[in-house]
Amino acid sequence: MHLKIAIQKSGRLNEDSVALLKKAGISIPKSLGNLVTEASNFPLTLLFLRDDDIPEYVAEGIADIGIVGENEVLEKRKAIKVVRRLGFSKCRMSLAVPKNEQYEGLAFFHGKKIATSYPNVLDDFLKAKQIEAEIHEIGGSVEIAPTIGSAHAIFDIVSTGSTLISNGLREVEVVLKSEALMVANPYLGERQQQLLEELLFRVEAVHKAETNKYILLNAPNEKLPQIIEMLPGMKSPTVLPLALEGWSSVHTVVPENEFWQRIDQLKQLGAQGILVVPIEKMII
Repeated sequence: MHLKIAIQKSGRLNEDSVALLKKAGISIPKSLGNLVTEASNFPLTLLFLRDDDIPEYVAEGIADIGIVGENEVLEKRKAIKVVRRLGFSKCRMSLAVPKNEQYEGLAFFHGKKIATSYPNVLDDFLKAKQIEAEIHEIGGSVEIAPTIGSAHAIFDIVSTGSTLISNGLREVEVVLKSEALMVANPYLGERQQQLLEELLFRVEAVHKAETNKYILLNAPNEKLPQIIEMLPGMKSPTVLPLALEGWSSVHTVVPENEFWQRIDQLKQLGAQGILVVPIEKMII
């Protein structure tokens, strides 16, 4: 029995999702136009779908799990559960107005018509802010709406903002920030749940490897207690004596951000020959 996972059939989310699975040691055959394929070394069947269809397919059990943007999960409101935030394919959902429009705050939108492909998310926001505006639902090409006079503003996904600029718009309010989520049908069978847990274990190992680094440095022995206190590692650093008397080599794993915050202190304590090495997988 295979675990069925739905991912976007093309685009950045597809690329990021496939990359994650490959980093997790899952071999995915190259397919040209195939909408269904099977991993060769893990009981996983991949369904390549439109991203806005994924929540429904997972809710109906056609797919057991899916990787989809948070924006689609919030918009579709299907009976699915979020099992992990994945931290990639980040974007924001924002309100934008014509670049020459005078904008002084959310009161601008009272009585205005806003074009969007995400009417539910926008409606929730407007109600929370007590703004009465007309929502004009459009299936695509939302950015053109103000230009052709069908709306006063738009609400859409923004990544770099270049599309807004090219259509004479400017971003004025970030409504929410979105990233890729792994979602699941809430009624998975025992075998599917077991496979999901195995997959999540691998994903967690990949995530920890990406956010941590293996650090090697040489340090004078009299400074070792202070350096070890700064770089505790998963349990404690490995300390090995060097051929040079009075010096040792310190090996440890630390979150990358913490290391860069402490690099100057380490140098002041006499640390030399510092190496920062990427980790392929990290299992604790």
